[in-house]
Amino acid sequence: MLSRVVDTGFSFAVQAHAGGRARAGEIRTPHGTINTPAFIPVGTKATVKAVLPESMRDLGAQAILANAYHLYLQPGADIVAEAGGLGAFMNWPGPTFTDSGGFQVMSLGAGFKKVLAMDPGHRDDDVIADGKERLARVDDDGVTFRSHLDGSEHRFTPEVSMQVQHALGADIIFAFDELTTLNNTFDYQVASLERTRLWADRCLAEHDRLRSPDLPYQALFGVIQGAQYEELRRKAAQDLGRMAFDGFGIGGAIDKRNLSDIVGWVTDELPDDRPRHLLGIGEPGDLFAGVAAGADTFDCVSPSREARNSAVYSPDGRFNLLASAHRRAFEPIDPTCDCYTCQHYTRAYLHHAFKAKEMVASTLATIHNIRFTVRLVESIRQSILDHDFDAYRAEFTGRYSAGSRAAVRD
Repeated sequence: MLSRVVDTGFSFAVQAHAGGRARAGEIRTPHGTINTPAFIPVGTKATVKAVLPESMRDLGAQAILANAYHLYLQPGADIVAEAGGLGAFMNWPGPTFTDSGGFQVMSLGAGFKKVLAMDPGHRDDDVIADGKERLARVDDDGVTFRSHLDGSEHRFTPEVSMQVQHALGADIIFAFDELTTLNNTFDYQVASLERTRLWADRCLAEHDRLRSPDLPYQALFGVIQGAQYEELRRKAAQDLGRMAFDGFGIGGAIDKRNLSDIVGWVTDELPDDRPRHLLGIGEPGDLFAGVAAGADTFDCVSPSREARNSAVYSPDGRFNLLASAHRRAFEPIDPTCDCYTCQHYTRAYLHHAFKAKEMVASTLATIHNIRFTVRLVESIRQSILDHDFDAYRAEFTGRYSAGSRAAVRD
C-alpha cells in the first residue's frame, strides 16, 4: 500500500450523523473548506455555462468541478498549468475538482454525448448510440479515442489521466476508471471492475511520482464501479477501500430507482474517515437519497442544463417558464429564494426572455437553479446537525413531488 504524507493541507472530519448513514462533515483543502453535504456545480470547460465564475461564490458554491477530458482537448492542460492552475485560469479562488475524463471518453466515444444508455433490460457489450460511429476503444492498458471536436486520435491511460489532472492543478482529482453502462453483460462488468482496480493502483503510483512539495497537495479519489450489481459494488468498495486514496467517488451507470440501495452498498464497505463523492447526481430527490445512503458531496450538470432549457426548480416542484401560465405571472420563481433572479425578476419577464431567445434568460434561470440546489443541500446539512434529517426529507420531497406532478398535468 502506498503511503500518504501526513501534512497535506487536506483532511476530512465527520461532525454529525442522522437517519442511519446520513452525515455532516468538513473537507479541508489547500484552497478552502467544504462543509458537507455539499453540491459542487459543474464548470465543464472551466466555466459554469451562462454564469460568471466569480459569481458562483455569491450563489453559495463552495467548490467547482471541471472536466479533464474537455480541458485536455481545449485549451490544453499545459495552458491551464501555465496560467497557474484551474482556479487561477477561471478566476475562482475556492476549492476545485476535476474528474478523470473516463466518463466523457466512453460516453462521447459511444455517441451518447452527456448521457449513457440506461435500459437495464437490454444487454449489449458494444452498445452505441443510433446513427453514431464508435470513437473510443478500451483495452487493459487504457483507452484510445478520437476527439469529438476534430476527429484527432488520442490515448488516455491511468498515467496520462494523472498527468493531465496534475497539470490542471485541482484540489481533488479522480482515478481513471472504465465506465460501463446498464446494457453491459455481467461478465463484462466483472472484467471491467478488475481493469478499474488495476488502473487504480497505477493511478496511485503515478500520483505519488508526480507529487511535488512545492505545489499544493492534490487529493486523489478512487472511483467505485459495479453498475447495478450488489456483489460487484461491494467488492469494488472493499478493494479500493484498502488502497491509500484520500476519498472515493461513486460512479458509473446507476438506475436511479435503486440509487439509495446502490450507494448504501458502497458506503457500507468504505472507510468512515474519508469523504465520498457521488458523481453526476443533482436532482432534488436524488440528493436526499444520496445523503441518506452516506454520500458527502455531489456534482451534476442538471441544474444549469435544465435552466438553459427554461426549466426551473421551486419548493413546489420543477416547472417550465415557457408555459403560457407564466406569461402574466408578475412574481418570482420562488418567493422564498434569496437569489439575484428571484429578488429582481418575475416569471413573466423570464417567460418573455426565453420566448425571445435572449441570452439573459439562460443566465437568470441558471443563477436561480444553482442557488436553489446549493441552498437545498445547505438545508439538508443543517437538518443533520439538528438531528431532523428524516422529517425534513419527508416534508420537502412530499411537497416537491406533489408540485412536479401538478406541473406535468398542467
